[in-house]
Amino acid sequence: MDGSLTKFIDKIGSEYCGKLSRDYGVSRLLKFKQGNEKIQLFNVDGINQMSSGNVVDSKKKVLESLSSNSLEEAYNKLLDSFSKEGKLIKVGEPKLKEGNLKDLPFVKFYEKDGGYYLTSSLIIACYRKICNASIHRIMMLNEKEAAVRIVPRHLYYLYKEALKNNESLPVSVIIGVHPAIVLASSSSPQLGYFELNAAANILGNLEIYDSPIHKNPIPLGAGAIIEGFLIDKQVNEGPFVEAMGGYDIIRKQPVLMAEKVYINIDETTHVILPGGYEHAMLMGFPREASIYNAVSKVVPKVHGVYLTLSSGGWLHAIISIEKNHDGDSKNAILAAFSAHPSLKHVVVVDPDVNIYDINDVEWAIATRFQADKGLVIINNARGSTLDPSSKDGLTSKMGIDATKPLNAGFEYERAKIP
Repeated sequence: MDGSLTKFIDKIGSEYCGKLSRDYGVSRLLKFKQGNEKIQLFNVDGINQMSSGNVVDSKKKVLESLSSNSLEEAYNKLLDSFSKEGKLIKVGEPKLKEGNLKDLPFVKFYEKDGGYYLTSSLIIACYRKICNASIHRIMMLNEKEAAVRIVPRHLYYLYKEALKNNESLPVSVIIGVHPAIVLASSSSPQLGYFELNAAANILGNLEIYDSPIHKNPIPLGAGAIIEGFLIDKQVNEGPFVEAMGGYDIIRKQPVLMAEKVYINIDETTHVILPGGYEHAMLMGFPREASIYNAVSKVVPKVHGVYLTLSSGGWLHAIISIEKNHDGDSKNAILAAFSAHPSLKHVVVVDPDVNIYDINDVEWAIATRFQADKGLVIINNARGSTLDPSSKDGLTSKMGIDATKPLNAGFEYERAKIP
Protein backbone atom coordinates (compact mmCIF):
# COMPACT_ATOMS: atom_id res chain seq x y z
CA MET A 1 0.00 0.00 0.00
CA ASP A 2 1.22 3.51 -0.70
CA GLY A 3 1.35 6.20 1.98
CA SER A 4 -0.94 8.67 0.27
CA LEU A 5 -2.72 11.20 2.44
CA THR A 6 -4.88 12.13 -0.54
CA LYS A 7 -6.41 8.64 -0.74
CA PHE A 8 -7.17 8.68 2.98
CA ILE A 9 -8.91 12.05 2.60
CA ASP A 10 -10.96 10.66 -0.28
CA LYS A 11 -12.05 7.81 1.99
CA ILE A 12 -13.08 10.05 4.90
CA GLY A 13 -14.62 12.90 2.91
CA SER A 14 -13.57 16.51 2.59
CA GLU A 15 -14.72 20.07 1.98
CA TYR A 16 -12.78 22.66 0.00
CA CYS A 17 -12.43 25.95 1.89
CA GLY A 18 -10.71 28.15 -0.69
CA LYS A 19 -7.47 30.12 -0.62
CA LEU A 20 -6.24 31.09 2.82
CA SER A 21 -3.62 33.57 4.02
CA ARG A 22 -0.39 32.28 5.56
CA ASP A 23 -1.02 34.84 8.30
CA TYR A 24 -3.70 33.40 10.59
CA GLY A 25 -6.11 32.44 7.78
CA VAL A 26 -5.28 28.72 8.04
CA SER A 27 -5.41 28.72 11.85
CA ARG A 28 -8.78 30.51 11.93
CA LEU A 29 -10.27 27.89 9.61
CA LEU A 30 -8.82 24.87 11.41
CA LYS A 31 -9.84 26.21 14.83
CA PHE A 32 -13.41 26.83 13.68
CA LYS A 33 -13.77 23.52 11.83
CA GLN A 34 -12.03 21.12 14.25
CA GLY A 35 -14.20 18.20 15.26
CA ASN A 36 -16.05 18.30 11.93
CA GLU A 37 -16.66 14.91 10.32
CA LYS A 38 -15.02 16.06 7.09
CA ILE A 39 -11.38 16.96 6.47
CA GLN A 40 -10.68 20.52 5.36
CA LEU A 41 -8.90 21.13 2.06
CA PHE A 42 -7.50 24.53 1.11
CA ASN A 43 -4.77 26.34 -0.76
CA VAL A 44 -2.30 28.42 1.19
CA ASP A 45 -2.10 31.76 -0.63
CA GLY A 46 0.51 31.60 -3.40
CA ILE A 47 0.74 27.78 -3.44
CA ASN A 48 -0.91 25.68 -6.14
CA GLN A 49 -0.61 22.39 -4.27
CA MET A 50 -3.55 21.46 -2.07
CA SER A 51 -3.14 21.36 1.71
CA SER A 52 -5.32 19.69 4.34
CA GLY A 53 -6.07 20.05 8.02
CA ASN A 54 -8.03 18.35 10.83
CA VAL A 55 -7.11 15.03 9.23
CA VAL A 56 -7.25 13.04 12.49
CA ASP A 57 -8.81 15.48 14.95
CA SER A 58 -11.17 12.86 16.43
CA LYS A 59 -11.00 9.30 17.71
CA LYS A 60 -13.30 8.24 14.86
CA LYS A 61 -10.79 9.44 12.26
CA VAL A 62 -7.92 7.81 14.17
CA LEU A 63 -9.79 4.49 14.10
CA GLU A 64 -10.29 4.92 10.34
CA SER A 65 -6.57 5.58 9.87
CA LEU A 66 -5.74 2.37 11.73
CA SER A 67 -8.55 0.36 10.04
CA SER A 68 -9.92 -0.53 13.48
CA ASN A 69 -13.45 -0.95 14.80
CA SER A 70 -12.74 -0.16 18.45
CA LEU A 71 -10.23 1.71 20.56
CA GLU A 72 -9.02 -1.55 22.10
CA GLU A 73 -8.33 -2.95 18.63
CA ALA A 74 -6.58 0.28 17.60
CA TYR A 75 -4.39 0.36 20.73
CA ASN A 76 -3.33 -3.24 20.23
CA LYS A 77 -2.73 -2.73 16.51
CA LEU A 78 -0.48 0.26 17.15
CA LEU A 79 1.40 -1.51 19.95
CA ASP A 80 1.81 -4.76 18.00
CA SER A 81 3.07 -2.89 14.92
CA PHE A 82 6.43 -2.36 16.67
CA SER A 83 6.93 -6.05 17.49
CA LYS A 84 8.32 -7.07 14.09
CA GLU A 85 9.88 -5.78 10.90
CA GLY A 86 7.42 -4.42 8.38
CA LYS A 87 7.16 -5.15 4.68
CA LEU A 88 8.71 -2.16 2.89
CA ILE A 89 8.33 -2.56 -0.88
CA LYS A 90 10.78 -0.62 -3.08
CA VAL A 91 9.17 1.08 -6.10
CA GLY A 92 10.24 3.71 -8.59
CA GLU A 93 10.34 7.43 -7.87
CA PRO A 94 7.15 9.33 -8.81
CA LYS A 95 7.12 12.48 -10.93
CA LEU A 96 8.37 15.34 -8.74
CA LYS A 97 8.59 19.08 -9.37
CA GLU A 98 11.43 21.16 -7.94
CA GLY A 99 10.65 24.17 -5.75
CA ASN A 100 11.88 25.97 -2.63
CA LEU A 101 10.77 26.33 0.98
CA LYS A 102 8.28 29.07 0.10
CA ASP A 103 6.38 26.54 -2.03
CA LEU A 104 5.52 24.64 1.16
CA PRO A 105 2.67 25.43 3.60
CA PHE A 106 4.70 27.38 6.15
CA VAL A 107 2.06 29.20 8.20
CA LYS A 108 1.89 31.75 11.00
CA PHE A 109 -0.78 30.50 13.40
CA TYR A 110 -0.82 32.83 16.41
CA GLU A 111 0.04 36.47 17.06
CA LYS A 112 3.31 35.82 18.92
CA ASP A 113 4.64 33.00 16.73
CA GLY A 114 8.35 33.32 16.09
CA GLY A 115 7.87 32.84 12.35
CA TYR A 116 6.17 30.74 9.69
CA TYR A 117 5.98 27.04 10.55
CA LEU A 118 5.57 23.58 9.10
CA THR A 119 3.77 21.54 11.75
CA SER A 120 3.38 18.08 10.18
CA SER A 121 7.02 17.63 9.13
CA LEU A 122 8.16 14.02 9.28
CA ILE A 123 11.96 13.87 9.34
CA ILE A 124 13.67 10.70 8.11
CA ALA A 125 17.33 10.37 9.02
CA CYS A 126 19.60 7.37 8.40
CA TYR A 127 23.09 7.46 9.90
CA ARG A 128 25.54 4.63 10.57
CA LYS A 129 22.88 1.98 9.80
CA ILE A 130 20.29 3.50 12.17
CA CYS A 131 17.15 5.00 10.63
CA ASN A 132 14.61 7.14 12.45
CA ALA A 133 11.32 8.80 11.52
CA SER A 134 9.84 11.44 13.82
CA ILE A 135 7.57 14.51 13.74
CA HIS A 136 9.04 17.98 14.30
CA ARG A 137 8.03 21.59 13.89
CA ILE A 138 10.13 23.62 11.47
CA MET A 139 10.39 27.43 11.39
CA MET A 140 11.38 29.01 8.06
CA LEU A 141 14.33 31.41 8.16
CA ASN A 142 14.70 32.05 4.41
CA GLU A 143 14.37 30.17 1.11
CA LYS A 144 17.24 27.82 2.01
CA GLU A 145 17.29 27.58 5.82
CA ALA A 146 14.92 26.67 8.64
CA ALA A 147 15.15 26.00 12.38
CA VAL A 148 14.08 22.55 13.64
CA ARG A 149 12.83 21.86 17.17
CA ILE A 150 14.54 18.68 18.37
CA VAL A 151 14.03 17.19 21.82
CA PRO A 152 16.66 14.80 23.25
CA ARG A 153 15.36 11.62 21.61
CA HIS A 154 16.49 9.58 18.63
CA LEU A 155 16.87 12.29 15.97
CA TYR A 156 18.84 14.33 18.49
CA TYR A 157 21.07 11.28 19.10
CA LEU A 158 21.77 10.84 15.38
CA TYR A 159 22.43 14.57 14.98
CA LYS A 160 24.94 14.54 17.84
CA GLU A 161 26.64 11.41 16.47
CA ALA A 162 27.10 13.12 13.12
CA LEU A 163 28.55 16.23 14.75
CA LYS A 164 31.01 14.07 16.73
CA ASN A 165 32.32 12.87 13.37
CA ASN A 166 32.51 16.45 12.03
CA GLU A 167 29.61 15.72 9.69
CA SER A 168 26.21 17.24 9.04
CA LEU A 169 23.24 14.88 9.38
CA PRO A 170 21.54 14.16 6.02
CA VAL A 171 17.76 14.31 6.41
CA SER A 172 14.69 13.99 4.21
CA VAL A 173 11.70 16.00 5.44
CA ILE A 174 8.29 14.77 4.30
CA ILE A 175 5.07 16.82 4.35
CA GLY A 176 1.80 15.00 3.72
CA VAL A 177 1.53 11.23 4.32
CA HIS A 178 -1.12 8.76 5.48
CA PRO A 179 -1.94 9.40 9.19
CA ALA A 180 -0.98 5.83 10.13
CA ILE A 181 2.60 6.81 9.21
CA VAL A 182 2.32 9.96 11.32
CA LEU A 183 0.98 7.99 14.31
CA ALA A 184 3.79 5.43 14.02
CA SER A 185 6.33 8.26 13.81
CA SER A 186 4.77 9.93 16.88
CA SER A 187 5.48 6.82 18.96
CA SER A 188 8.68 6.08 20.86
CA PRO A 189 10.14 2.66 20.05
CA GLN A 190 13.65 1.72 21.08
CA LEU A 191 16.58 3.25 19.21
CA GLY A 192 17.28 1.28 16.05
CA TYR A 193 13.69 0.34 15.25
CA PHE A 194 12.65 2.25 12.13
CA GLU A 195 9.13 3.65 12.49
CA LEU A 196 8.26 3.07 8.82
CA ASN A 197 8.34 -0.65 9.61
CA ALA A 198 5.54 -0.12 12.14
CA ALA A 199 3.58 1.91 9.59
CA ALA A 200 3.98 -0.95 7.10
CA ASN A 201 2.61 -3.39 9.68
CA ILE A 202 -0.41 -1.16 10.29
CA LEU A 203 -1.14 -0.72 6.59
CA GLY A 204 -0.29 -4.30 5.57
CA ASN A 205 2.79 -3.14 3.65
CA LEU A 206 4.27 0.18 2.60
CA GLU A 207 5.58 1.15 -0.83
CA ILE A 208 8.69 3.30 -0.63
CA TYR A 209 11.22 4.84 -2.99
CA ASP A 210 14.68 6.34 -2.55
CA SER A 211 14.78 10.08 -1.92
CA PRO A 212 16.37 11.99 -4.84
CA ILE A 213 19.61 13.02 -3.07
CA HIS A 214 20.16 11.10 0.17
CA LYS A 215 18.45 7.87 -0.95
CA ASN A 216 16.47 7.76 2.28
CA PRO A 217 13.27 5.65 2.16
CA ILE A 218 10.24 7.81 1.31
CA PRO A 219 6.62 6.54 1.47
CA LEU A 220 5.05 6.56 -1.97
CA GLY A 221 2.37 9.24 -2.03
CA ALA A 222 4.24 11.81 0.09
CA GLY A 223 3.13 15.33 -0.78
CA ALA A 224 6.50 17.07 -0.63
CA ILE A 225 10.13 16.40 0.31
CA ILE A 226 12.94 18.62 1.57
CA GLU A 227 16.37 17.10 1.00
CA GLY A 228 18.85 18.76 3.31
CA PHE A 229 21.23 18.60 6.24
CA LEU A 230 21.01 19.39 9.93
CA ILE A 231 24.18 21.45 10.24
CA ASP A 232 26.41 22.52 13.11
CA LYS A 233 24.67 25.85 13.52
CA GLN A 234 21.98 26.91 15.97
CA VAL A 235 19.56 29.84 15.93
CA ASN A 236 16.66 31.10 18.02
CA GLU A 237 13.49 29.08 17.45
CA GLY A 238 10.09 30.17 18.76
CA PRO A 239 7.89 31.25 20.40
CA PHE A 240 5.53 28.51 19.26
CA VAL A 241 2.19 27.37 20.68
CA GLU A 242 2.45 23.98 22.37
CA ALA A 243 -0.23 21.36 22.97
CA MET A 244 -1.87 23.09 25.95
CA GLY A 245 -2.41 26.28 23.97
CA GLY A 246 0.31 28.38 25.62
CA TYR A 247 3.63 29.56 24.17
CA ASP A 248 6.77 27.46 24.27
CA ILE A 249 9.94 29.42 25.04
CA ILE A 250 12.57 30.67 22.60
CA ARG A 251 15.58 28.36 22.55
CA LYS A 252 18.60 27.62 20.35
CA GLN A 253 17.85 24.87 17.82
CA PRO A 254 19.69 23.29 14.86
CA VAL A 255 19.47 24.72 11.36
CA LEU A 256 18.13 22.69 8.46
CA MET A 257 19.99 23.59 5.27
CA ALA A 258 17.71 22.75 2.35
CA GLU A 259 19.52 21.40 -0.71
CA LYS A 260 16.42 20.76 -2.82
CA VAL A 261 12.64 20.86 -2.40
CA TYR A 262 10.47 18.44 -4.37
CA ILE A 263 6.70 18.72 -4.82
CA ASN A 264 4.34 15.91 -5.80
CA ILE A 265 1.59 18.11 -7.24
CA ASP A 266 -0.88 15.17 -7.41
CA GLU A 267 -0.71 14.69 -3.65
CA THR A 268 -1.76 16.76 -0.64
CA THR A 269 0.28 18.34 2.15
CA HIS A 270 -0.81 18.52 5.78
CA VAL A 271 -1.09 21.39 8.28
CA ILE A 272 -1.64 20.66 11.99
CA LEU A 273 -3.13 23.43 14.15
CA PRO A 274 -0.83 23.91 17.18
CA GLY A 275 -2.83 23.48 20.37
CA GLY A 276 -5.79 22.06 18.44
CA TYR A 277 -7.64 18.76 18.60
CA GLU A 278 -5.44 17.12 15.96
CA HIS A 279 -2.26 18.15 17.78
CA ALA A 280 -3.61 16.56 20.98
CA MET A 281 -4.77 13.43 19.14
CA LEU A 282 -1.43 12.78 17.44
CA MET A 283 0.53 13.40 20.63
CA GLY A 284 -1.86 11.55 22.92
CA PHE A 285 -3.10 8.50 21.07
CA PRO A 286 0.21 6.56 21.06
CA ARG A 287 0.54 7.33 24.79
CA GLU A 288 -3.02 6.21 25.44
CA ALA A 289 -2.04 2.89 23.88
CA SER A 290 0.99 2.66 26.17
CA ILE A 291 -1.11 3.48 29.25
CA TYR A 292 -3.75 0.97 28.18
CA ASN A 293 -1.09 -1.72 27.84
CA ALA A 294 0.59 -0.97 31.19
CA VAL A 295 -2.64 -0.71 33.21
CA SER A 296 -4.01 -3.88 31.59
CA LYS A 297 -1.15 -5.76 33.24
CA VAL A 298 -2.18 -4.77 36.79
CA VAL A 299 -6.02 -4.80 36.72
CA PRO A 300 -8.58 -7.32 35.42
CA LYS A 301 -9.96 -5.08 32.67
CA VAL A 302 -9.34 -1.61 31.21
CA HIS A 303 -12.50 -0.18 29.63
CA GLY A 304 -11.00 3.05 28.38
CA VAL A 305 -8.15 5.56 28.49
CA TYR A 306 -8.55 9.24 27.69
CA LEU A 307 -5.75 11.79 27.56
CA THR A 308 -7.89 14.91 27.67
CA LEU A 309 -7.98 17.49 24.90
CA SER A 310 -7.79 20.31 27.46
CA SER A 311 -4.44 18.97 28.65
CA GLY A 312 -3.13 18.76 25.11
CA GLY A 313 -3.59 15.00 25.02
CA TRP A 314 -0.58 14.87 27.30
CA LEU A 315 -0.90 15.83 30.99
CA HIS A 316 -4.25 14.48 32.24
CA ALA A 317 -5.53 10.92 31.95
CA ILE A 318 -8.90 9.45 32.85
CA ILE A 319 -8.94 5.65 33.04
CA SER A 320 -11.94 3.33 33.39
CA ILE A 321 -11.22 -0.06 35.01
CA GLU A 322 -12.76 -3.11 36.62
CA LYS A 323 -11.35 -4.16 40.00
CA ASN A 324 -10.77 -7.44 41.81
CA HIS A 325 -9.33 -5.62 44.83
CA ASP A 326 -9.72 -2.12 46.22
CA GLY A 327 -5.98 -1.61 45.78
CA ASP A 328 -6.21 -2.13 42.02
CA SER A 329 -7.01 1.55 41.40
CA LYS A 330 -3.76 2.74 42.95
CA ASN A 331 -1.80 0.16 40.99
CA ALA A 332 -3.50 1.50 37.86
CA ILE A 333 -2.42 5.04 38.79
CA LEU A 334 1.20 3.99 39.28
CA ALA A 335 1.20 1.97 36.04
CA ALA A 336 -0.13 4.98 34.11
CA PHE A 337 2.61 7.26 35.47
CA SER A 338 5.22 4.65 34.54
CA ALA A 339 3.86 4.22 31.00
CA HIS A 340 3.73 7.96 30.26
CA PRO A 341 6.32 9.88 32.34
CA SER A 342 5.00 13.28 31.23
CA LEU A 343 1.63 12.52 32.84
CA LYS A 344 0.71 14.91 35.68
CA HIS A 345 -2.77 13.92 36.91
CA VAL A 346 -4.68 10.63 36.70
CA VAL A 347 -8.30 9.93 37.62
CA VAL A 348 -9.41 6.29 37.82
CA VAL A 349 -13.14 5.57 37.57
CA ASP A 350 -15.58 2.65 37.34
CA PRO A 351 -16.99 1.37 34.02
CA ASP A 352 -20.31 3.16 34.62
CA VAL A 353 -18.58 6.56 34.28
CA ASN A 354 -18.19 8.13 30.83
CA ILE A 355 -14.52 9.13 30.67
CA TYR A 356 -15.22 11.54 27.79
CA ASP A 357 -17.79 13.52 29.82
CA ILE A 358 -16.02 15.77 32.32
CA ASN A 359 -19.30 16.22 34.24
CA ASP A 360 -19.55 12.46 34.70
CA VAL A 361 -15.94 12.32 35.88
CA GLU A 362 -16.54 15.18 38.31
CA TRP A 363 -19.58 13.31 39.64
CA ALA A 364 -17.39 10.27 40.32
CA ILE A 365 -14.85 12.42 42.18
CA ALA A 366 -17.63 14.09 44.17
CA THR A 367 -19.33 10.85 45.22
CA ARG A 368 -16.63 8.14 45.22
CA PHE A 369 -13.40 9.84 46.27
CA GLN A 370 -12.05 10.48 49.76
CA ALA A 371 -8.73 12.33 49.86
CA ASP A 372 -7.44 10.51 52.95
CA LYS A 373 -7.89 7.14 51.23
CA GLY A 374 -7.85 7.62 47.47
CA LEU A 375 -5.27 10.34 46.88
CA VAL A 376 -1.79 9.53 45.52
CA ILE A 377 0.81 12.32 45.46
CA ILE A 378 4.31 11.94 44.05
CA ASN A 379 6.55 14.93 44.69
CA ASN A 380 9.63 16.07 42.76
CA ALA A 381 9.10 13.72 39.82
CA ARG A 382 10.07 14.21 36.21
CA GLY A 383 7.10 15.51 34.26
CA SER A 384 6.77 17.59 31.11
CA THR A 385 8.50 20.81 30.18
CA LEU A 386 5.27 21.65 28.31
CA ASP A 387 3.73 22.34 31.71
CA PRO A 388 4.58 25.99 32.51
CA SER A 389 4.03 25.38 36.23
CA SER A 390 6.83 22.81 36.33
CA LYS A 391 10.42 23.80 36.99
CA ASP A 392 12.64 22.40 34.24
CA GLY A 393 10.20 19.51 33.98
CA LEU A 394 10.25 18.75 37.71
CA THR A 395 6.70 18.47 39.03
CA SER A 396 4.31 16.99 41.59
CA LYS A 397 1.96 14.31 40.31
CA MET A 398 -1.48 13.40 41.60
CA GLY A 399 -3.64 10.33 41.21
CA ILE A 400 -7.30 10.19 42.25
CA ASP A 401 -9.09 6.93 42.96
CA ALA A 402 -12.69 7.81 42.13
CA THR A 403 -13.94 4.22 42.09
CA LYS A 404 -16.53 2.85 44.51
CA PRO A 405 -15.51 0.15 47.03
CA LEU A 406 -15.98 -3.44 45.93
CA ASN A 407 -18.48 -3.95 48.75
CA ALA A 408 -20.34 -0.74 47.85
CA GLY A 409 -23.95 -0.61 48.93
CA PHE A 410 -27.17 0.94 47.68
CA GLU A 411 -25.91 4.47 48.33
CA TYR A 412 -23.36 4.21 45.48
CA GLU A 413 -25.93 3.26 42.84
CA ARG A 414 -26.74 5.80 40.13
CA ALA A 415 -30.40 6.64 39.86
CA LYS A 416 -32.05 5.55 36.61
CA ILE A 417 -35.34 6.43 35.00
CA PRO A 418 -36.90 3.24 33.58
